[in-house]
Amino acid sequence: MRLPACVRPAVALLLLGGMLVPAHAGLFDDEEARKAIVDLRGRLTAVEDASKTRITELSTANAQLLEQLAATRRSLVELNNQLETLRSELATLRGNNEQMLRDLAEVQKRQKDVSQAFDDRLRALEPAKVVIDGREATVPPDQKRAYDEAIAAIRGGDFDRSVSLLTSFQRKHADSAYNDSVRFWLGNAFYGKRDYKEAIAAFRSFIAGAGNHPRAPEAMLALANSQAEMKDARGARKTIEELMKTYPKSEAAQAGKERLASIR
Repeated sequence: MRLPACVRPAVALLLLGGMLVPAHAGLFDDEEARKAIVDLRGRLTAVEDASKTRITELSTANAQLLEQLAATRRSLVELNNQLETLRSELATLRGNNEQMLRDLAEVQKRQKDVSQAFDDRLRALEPAKVVIDGREATVPPDQKRAYDEAIAAIRGGDFDRSVSLLTSFQRKHADSAYNDSVRFWLGNAFYGKRDYKEAIAAFRSFIAGAGNHPRAPEAMLALANSQAEMKDARGARKTIEELMKTYPKSEAAQAGKERLASIR
């Protein structure tokens, strides 16, 4: 049997001691020699047993250590797997949270758009405060749009269209706060398209129904001009004289006074 390395020095010493015995054979008798050998063998056996026990203990400790290391490694692997799982779940939660925030922002935007559209539609139905020829009035939004469109046509020189729009306005909105202004501008639209007969009718209707209107002096001067265009000099002069008498301080009266000289 091959002895362990840790035992070999002790065995060598014992053997060396045994070798010395024959050299001094004369000092020991046979009984003492046998006792020494037995004692040496006993010690050798004790050393071997102790070595085997130690080796067994070391092997057991090593096996336990290896098992602990393996268990620790398994625990680390498990912890790492759990960590990766947590990271994945956290990433998913972050992604879900970001998506929820985007969805919430989109919902809020749609709500805002819907609310804005509703407010716009509501405002489109609500009466609007306007100033018509220096006078405040409250009118429905559809009337304001129709009136503004007709006036824009006059300013753009499209008198045929303005006549059509203003006539339609009178028919649809007989009680509108715009009606006096509509009659005035209808007369101007007819004048612009050189339909002086209709212009005269429109201006007379305006003057008869709105003698206190801020534009009444202008209407009388425009009426006189329409009469002059119709070669009714007498009627034109009479209208201007009435203008100067009724509205003597108006700019229209001053212009009418200058206009009299050219009417023959």
